[in-house]
Amino acid sequence: MVYTTSSLFLKSLSLAGITHAFVNWGSDHPAMLEELQRQRFEGEHQGATSPCVITCPNEMVALSAAQGYAQVTGRPAAVIIHVDVGTQVRMLFKALAGAIHNVDRGRVPVLIYAGASPFTSRNEMKGSRNEWIMWLQDIPDQTAIVRQYMRYTAQINSGRNVVQIVKRALQIATSEPKGPVYLWARREVMEEELPFALYNSLSMKPHISVSPAALSPVDTMAISTALLTALHPLIITSHIGRNQDAVSSVLTLSTLLAVPVFCVCPSTVNIPFSHPFLFGITYLSPGPTTDSFEEHLQIADTVLVLDSDIPWIPSKCEPSEDGSRVFIIDSGDPLKTNVAMGTWDAALHRGVELICCADTETAVGQLVDVTKEHIGGSTTKLETVILEIRDRIKQRAQRIKQVHDKWIARLDGDESIPDVAKEGPSNLITVPHIMRALREVVAPISSKSLIINEAISNYGVVWEHARAEFPGSLLTSGGAVLGSSSSSGTGSDTMDYDLVTAVVGDGTFMFGVPSSAFWIARRYNTPFLTIVLNNGGWKSPKLSMLAVHPQGHGSKARSGEQLSVGFSFESRTQISAAQSDRISPSYSQIAVAATDGWAWGRSVSLSSDNATESPDLVWKTLKGVLAEAVRIVIEEKRCAVVDCLLEAL
Repeated sequence: MVYTTSSLFLKSLSLAGITHAFVNWGSDHPAMLEELQRQRFEGEHQGATSPCVITCPNEMVALSAAQGYAQVTGRPAAVIIHVDVGTQVRMLFKALAGAIHNVDRGRVPVLIYAGASPFTSRNEMKGSRNEWIMWLQDIPDQTAIVRQYMRYTAQINSGRNVVQIVKRALQIATSEPKGPVYLWARREVMEEELPFALYNSLSMKPHISVSPAALSPVDTMAISTALLTALHPLIITSHIGRNQDAVSSVLTLSTLLAVPVFCVCPSTVNIPFSHPFLFGITYLSPGPTTDSFEEHLQIADTVLVLDSDIPWIPSKCEPSEDGSRVFIIDSGDPLKTNVAMGTWDAALHRGVELICCADTETAVGQLVDVTKEHIGGSTTKLETVILEIRDRIKQRAQRIKQVHDKWIARLDGDESIPDVAKEGPSNLITVPHIMRALREVVAPISSKSLIINEAISNYGVVWEHARAEFPGSLLTSGGAVLGSSSSSGTGSDTMDYDLVTAVVGDGTFMFGVPSSAFWIARRYNTPFLTIVLNNGGWKSPKLSMLAVHPQGHGSKARSGEQLSVGFSFESRTQISAAQSDRISPSYSQIAVAATDGWAWGRSVSLSSDNATESPDLVWKTLKGVLAEAVRIVIEEKRCAVVDCLLEAL
């Protein structure tokens, strides 16, 4: 029996704890395919392979599925792709390179392996060039394509030390700041034959990630004192929920000192929705929640920023430069050194007093311990000061609760069914109603569900109206490249969820290579629900244009098609954007076709053109379709797509 570098590489992945490899095969992988078939033939893993191989007909789908798996489990997955074209060329179609951006910005540990063209061409070695494409796919520096996104890159030159290379890569990938690593090898190297004794004796102790860092005693005291003496403290966070154990520490600190929390551009659930000191969730786009955030940011005298990439946008609003004290704590990269301009605006704010690289769970736990000690003091000398602090905290808690309740009341109002007699037919049923319907349908039948939010122009709306309570119950990619949600749903559903729901825009749905994503879902029986918020095109580019040119020519465009951001097959330049005669893709049927009828799909018209029906009837129709879709996923174990036709952009 022949054992090769590929044999040792795959065994090294398994020994390192990687259970799943999301793969897109090419001409550089003969030895791997041979090794996997050897495993099946010999019954080494009861007829299966190790790692478990998930075939992915597109590279972005592969890495996005691996990202979903890693986000949910907290364990890295492997992705195996094809030479430079798998790494780069399909980048033109937002394939792997787009997904690499997401796992980098999202700090998701993934091991990516790519083969490379053989370096011999006259049969000098096994695996020499024997296909014409191998000359075209050979480039001077393959790792340069992805190096700026990677925590580590390395070339495998021999099977004899492959275990050390894999172990080092995973050690770096799982240490803060976590993220992707990239390994590559020439085909001859992966075909190198090695003795059975080397394969049989291969062992690996678990890789040791860097231990979480703590605040220094001086910094702990400085931040604690600032919070204790503040009149209007504020916590801003985006990503603390990536470490679910950190959430309880932040809740304790917020409750202990009555400090309100704003979640800004979140990638996961950082604070339970019902926490009375949660002020809101915002992506800093125009709207009442952003207005509230800007109001409280400007009056805050102490701002604690925890694991946030964009705590505010300086051109819109920032803390007062004269009256605010700003403290920044980040788990891995507090200066955001991978931001190209070399400056991170939050760190340059004049009010910044401390920038700390520390694990947020550990750091916030330290702050809790110190503040508890101070508030609990009772010596005569400090009694008056302590009583004043306690009284201030009590009064602040009452005010904060009122702000939270006002926010909830506004969300309740947005979700109420409109009265056409009073409000007219426009916007009968909107995104808040969709999220309310989803909650009401899912709550009685699912004890553990996950929402993947890729609604883009409706990001903040979905976050608020999902009303997520538990860490890990709502996720985004953490990056800016669109199209990952369907594939992430596939990867996430390898875990023990009752229901995985991807909430996407229609543009995002098409970016995600849905034919490949749904093919994988059927092939590996990982069903999920997709809700398409279909406004007939790319709304975000239009909003960006209007933010810069509010009164420009584009503001007078009669339709999305006229502005070249619409998806209707027919030009609608001469008709009102409110009309429903747009002929656009049938997104639900894309899933049905890709799975040969296995997936289930329906469209629901929710726009004002449905004015012949009462809002109550439209609401009942929506809720009925969602209920059936959820039943299809949970009971019949099939994918379901609900295409919600909203007002055209």
